[in-house]
Amino acid sequence: MSDEMAINEKVQELEQRLAKVEAKGNGLTMVLMSGDFDKAMAAFIIANGALAMGKNVTIFVTFWGIDVIKKASFSTAGRGFLEKMVLWMRPKGWLKLPTSKMNFAGIGPKLFRYMMGKKNVEGLGSLMDMAMEFGLNIVACQMSMDVMGIKKEDLLDGIEVGGVAAFLSESYKSNTTLFI
Repeated sequence: MSDEMAINEKVQELEQRLAKVEAKGNGLTMVLMSGDFDKAMAAFIIANGALAMGKNVTIFVTFWGIDVIKKASFSTAGRGFLEKMVLWMRPKGWLKLPTSKMNFAGIGPKLFRYMMGKKNVEGLGSLMDMAMEFGLNIVACQMSMDVMGIKKEDLLDGIEVGGVAAFLSESYKSNTTLFI
């Protein structure tokens, strides 16, 4: 009889833990810290999959990840020398992102985009557009933007700007948080 009671107690404990996870929310929160093409692809593939499953998805974009959500061209007028240098040295938008491996002086991303096209794999731009159309919430890190001299108007349309509190708030409401 004690074995049966022990099993029942364990089942009740697991059910309570599961109820806590389910009560936390129906969300996925990601931190995109990388400005690499392949890592951005992974983030937006996961985001689209979660959105298709009915999840609420937020991507908090910080540090080099901001390169993914920058416009291809923007003015650097009114910025300091160091800010201009950082902006000049970083990729201008998602089409200019390097790969984390096999970049080959910029040939790598072109090769991967070509191969993806041959296999009918959605491109990064298309994945980003789809995710935003289906309700993806993208929050750019204000502190990273300030340090790098990036302004809200330098970002793609529909991007929010917030601090770590915005990330923590979304993460707390989510039942899954990923770092990419």
